[in-house]
Amino acid sequence: MAARGGPGSIPPDVYRYSGLGCMFAAGVILFMGGGWLVDKWLGTLPAFTLAGAALGAVLGTLSIWRRLMPVAKDPGTQEKGEDDR
Repeated sequence: MAARGGPGSIPPDVYRYSGLGCMFAAGVILFMGGGWLVDKWLGTLPAFTLAGAALGAVLGTLSIWRRLMPVAKDPGTQEKGEDDR
């Protein structure tokens, strides 16, 4: 195991930000998939698929914004997770 802060160690923020990126991607994929299912059901391909992708991107962006704003206002504080409450 590498020493903290030494060569080859991974900063803890990498995990937080990569998790946010995965959350964003999952939201886009899920909403786009839901739109695709609605399109298949109604025969309106690609209207709801594109709308679902756009909605997922907007909601994902808002979610990331909401999670990062407390950190941006006071960089010294840690983001509170479910376990920290």
